[in-house]
Amino acid sequence: MAYPVLTLKGMRDWEKRTWARGVQESDVIAQVGRRIAERIMEMTSPGDSVLLLAGKGHNGDDVCAACPWIFQRSVTLIRLRHPEEQMAALDSSLAELPDLVVEGLFGIGLNRALEGAWADVVHRINASAETLVSIDIPSGLHADSGPSLGCAIRADQTWTVGAPKAGMLVQGASDYVGRMSVLSDVGLVDWDGSDFGSSDLLWGDAHDFVGWPPKRPLESHKGSHGCVQIYAGSRGYHGAAVLTARGASRARPGLVELMTHVSSYEGVALQLQNVMVHAFERHLLLSPKSTAVVIGPGLASNDIDVEVKIQVGEIWQNCSVPVVVDASALDWLPSSEEAFEMPRVITPHPGEAARMLGVSNQDIQADRLAALRALSLKYGQCWVVLKGHHTLIGRASGPVYINASGNPNLAQGGAGDILAGYLGGLLAQHEKSNDPEMVLRYAVWAHGRAADRCQLFMDSWDINQLPEWL
Repeated sequence: MAYPVLTLKGMRDWEKRTWARGVQESDVIAQVGRRIAERIMEMTSPGDSVLLLAGKGHNGDDVCAACPWIFQRSVTLIRLRHPEEQMAALDSSLAELPDLVVEGLFGIGLNRALEGAWADVVHRINASAETLVSIDIPSGLHADSGPSLGCAIRADQTWTVGAPKAGMLVQGASDYVGRMSVLSDVGLVDWDGSDFGSSDLLWGDAHDFVGWPPKRPLESHKGSHGCVQIYAGSRGYHGAAVLTARGASRARPGLVELMTHVSSYEGVALQLQNVMVHAFERHLLLSPKSTAVVIGPGLASNDIDVEVKIQVGEIWQNCSVPVVVDASALDWLPSSEEAFEMPRVITPHPGEAARMLGVSNQDIQADRLAALRALSLKYGQCWVVLKGHHTLIGRASGPVYINASGNPNLAQGGAGDILAGYLGGLLAQHEKSNDPEMVLRYAVWAHGRAADRCQLFMDSWDINQLPEWL
């Protein structure tokens, strides 16, 4: 399920509703401890050392409750209550260089800056822990406003309980939160989509895509699964066309047809086998077979005629199939107050979004939700995939989903081209395009998951065992 992003009040309301149903707080703490232990076991190997740091509140209780479920690891638990008196024990444990440090010193109720000995504790942990996990929220971070309190734990990962907290998603919070995931199934009552004062932001994860995409009928053929038509690539930017076409192919539409500028045709066509490649110069001719269109990647050279840019706007306004616009073509879109009948999708990164709205990059990052709403409203209530850390998917009204997959290795040229092609390839398929929200969410998640899998593979390499050619 997608989890609501909650304020402190919303989380407290959720807890109160749970206790009112007869659920015991101690039972929830026990289940949180079990989930924490499961994650610790996944992250470590037999014989590894684990240092658990628990504060005096329920956040600390959660950490303590994990102890009985951690097996074949060397576990040290320090229940920090009087930091001045326990600093030597902390220093000694950190000096042993534990393989994993898990902290639950302060929870979401903290409303003051950490000072004195507690600030020293935070600084020592940040300086010494090689792999550091925070439970629920990094100690020192405010549940609503994020890093405004000042001194806080800088975690590699945060395992938040029940649902993400609003302060963990504000600008600058990622330096403290690290990679965030949700500890679900901890005994809190089910969230029904309207309770607890949640915002329009929803946190998605892999469970949302169980059973999706739908299975293909056994008696199907390439004509059953649509044709995506791509306009991409120009002189000096032929690689963008190749990557977009390959991204589209990974979505497995029936056909992929690539239209590339005449100046890049030969370089593009030689690299593609299962894609029909044609050249254009001044006219963008839509194929009657097309069931989705992707425009933009690599259309950045000076060879692109002004007539082409005008035609992009016409396709956006008049095309009778889903249209995905990315990269340079984003600047050629006409604004529109009327909503489109068929899905329209834009995929800007923050810099492109800033140009489209006439604001600064900082303005976009300061309120990414508002930026997404404004973009959708300006361009015919289109769907927006606002890329970046925690990519957002949504439009002018309704829920906006935060993508949880992916990592900084996606911050390289070509990653967005692959995503644009993949989106178009999925939207071209009739059995999927009737639910564009799910298509977009799945595409962004799968794209990020591929990067995560690549990272896991790279992390598993032994540099001493690599073949000579690497």
